[in-house]
Amino acid sequence: MGCGGQSATAAVETVYRAESRRVLATLIRLLGDFDRAEEALHDAFAAALQQWPRDGVPGNPRAWLVSAGRFKAIDALRRRARFDASLRLLAEQLEGEAHEAELDEVEDDRLRLIFTCCHPALPADARVALTLREVCDLTTEEIARAFLAAPATIAQRIVRAKARIRDARIPYRVPEREELPARLDSVLRVIYLVFNEGYSASAGASLTRADLCAEAIRLGRLLLELLPDPEVMGLLALMLLHDARRAARTDAAGELVRLEDQDRSAWDRRLIAEGSMLVRRALASRNFGPYALQAAIVAVHAETPSAEQTDWAQI
Repeated sequence: MGCGGQSATAAVETVYRAESRRVLATLIRLLGDFDRAEEALHDAFAAALQQWPRDGVPGNPRAWLVSAGRFKAIDALRRRARFDASLRLLAEQLEGEAHEAELDEVEDDRLRLIFTCCHPALPADARVALTLREVCDLTTEEIARAFLAAPATIAQRIVRAKARIRDARIPYRVPEREELPARLDSVLRVIYLVFNEGYSASAGASLTRADLCAEAIRLGRLLLELLPDPEVMGLLALMLLHDARRAARTDAAGELVRLEDQDRSAWDRRLIAEGSMLVRRALASRNFGPYALQAAIVAVHAETPSAEQTDWAQI
C-alpha cells in the first residue's frame, strides 16, 4: 500500500501510540528479555520510519513491527557474538524457533507484561515504576516528576527490577488458576498505589502528577478488558467514583473540601454512572472482595443528592 512520505511518517507515529506496548509485550515473550525487547522495539520503529515512506504502510503494521524487531534483535546478537559465544547460540535459537503464531497471543502478552511488572517478588516502588514505564510508556523523567523523585532514582529502580526478573527467573506468563487470587492482588495494589499517588496530590499538584489518576484508570480498563474479574471491576469502579468528585475536592485556595461540603453539581455524573454499573456487576457475581465493597460504599455517597440524604443504613 503506497503513500506519501509525510503520511507514512504520521502513520508511524499513530501506530506507535496505539500499538507500541502490544509490540513490546510480544517482543518480550519472543526474546525473553526486557532490555533486548526494548532495543528491538526502537529498531523496528526506526526501520518503519525509513521503509514505510518508501514502500508504503503494511497491511498489518503490528505484525510487521514484531517481525522487524525480532530480526533486528537476532542481527544484533550475531554482531555481538564475537565477544560472547553464548549470544551466537541464543541468536540461532531465536532464529530457529517457529513464530507463525507470534501475534495470536497478543492480548495474553499484554496480560503477561502486567503480571510480570507487578510480581510480588519485586519491591512495591519498583513494581510501580516498572509498570508505568513498560505498560504505560511513561518516560523515566515523567515518572520522576510525578513521584517528586530524581530521574536517576527511578531509573535505578527500573534497572534493579529488570535484573531481579532476570536473575530470579520470574516467568513471563499469566498465573495459573490457583495462583491467580494472590497474584491479582499484587497487580491491583500497584494500580491503586498509582491512583492514590495522583489523587492525594491533586491539590496544587503538577499536571503530570495528577495525571497518574488517568494512567491508573487506563490500567484498570485494560486489565478489565483482559481479565473480567469482579475485583478488577471493583477497583475500576472505586477509582472512577473517586475521580468523579475531583473538581469539587478542593477550593480556590487548593484546600481540601470535606465530602459533606462539596458542590455535588460539580461531580462527574458520567463517571458515577459507569462506576455504579461496575459495582452492580461486581456485587452480582457474589464473588467480590474489598475493592468492590469499598466501591459500593463510595457509590452510595456518589448517587446521593445531598449529605443529609445519605443512606447510612445501606452503607
